[in-house]
Amino acid sequence: MVQRQLAAEDVPERKGMPMLGLGTWENDDYDACVESVRTALEMGYRHIDTAQAYGNEDAVGEGIETAEVPREDIFLATKVWIDSLSHDDVIETTQQSLEDLGVEYVDLLYVHWPAGDYDPEETLGAFEELREEGTIERIGLSNFEPENLDTAQDALDDPVFTNQVECSPLWRQEELREYCEEADIELVAYSPLARGEVFDIDELSEIAEKHDANEAQVSLAWLREKEITAIPKATSEDHIRSNWESLEIDLDEEDVEAIDSIDRQERQVDPDFAPW
Repeated sequence: MVQRQLAAEDVPERKGMPMLGLGTWENDDYDACVESVRTALEMGYRHIDTAQAYGNEDAVGEGIETAEVPREDIFLATKVWIDSLSHDDVIETTQQSLEDLGVEYVDLLYVHWPAGDYDPEETLGAFEELREEGTIERIGLSNFEPENLDTAQDALDDPVFTNQVECSPLWRQEELREYCEEADIELVAYSPLARGEVFDIDELSEIAEKHDANEAQVSLAWLREKEITAIPKATSEDHIRSNWESLEIDLDEEDVEAIDSIDRQERQVDPDFAPW
């Protein structure tokens, strides 16, 4: 892999959303979270993903504030937790999220799971109100299966922008990818490295050696080939940079076919309230 200086403009976009972002799930040490967000933004990342349930929106906000990157250049996403999905709670908690993040709007607001207080008409009606007033720019869903997406689209006048789900070489989501492609819904992959399990897959190791890379970088490159946005969590500068350098990898058809043929498929995230 030839090393060069990557810049923010090297990140491909889908409908204005950078296809590589920084995930912040379980990044709950305040100072570490601030530093990781700041580091990522100053390295060139322009997509930051958080959630009310992560308990770190204030730290993410400070990381954005301390980075030398204009707010308008950052694609910022957060999510409403399952106990706050009634109409009034969506409005109230989103306003609190904005205060914690120190911003006037978010580029994308997700329903975190179709669970708990989620009601398609009531919940998504509140999301549409927030979009109409400019508090959010796009409506997202997370952990929605095809049948949940059908119901959500019926309840909305506005388009669903994206569905954020677990997706990696070890959980390829073929059916959901096909559905979202046909419905013009972007896919965002969380746990794109299968919580570290990708490092133990022979096919990925062989491709990584071929490209003078590592298994995580190959996994992120595979997602990009599938036109899926990835938001890997990273806290150290080394890991943030390693994920960033995945942008230099161009997989060939043989590489992609080998990854598509990996016979190990398993979820890493499977709570009791999941819709599957």
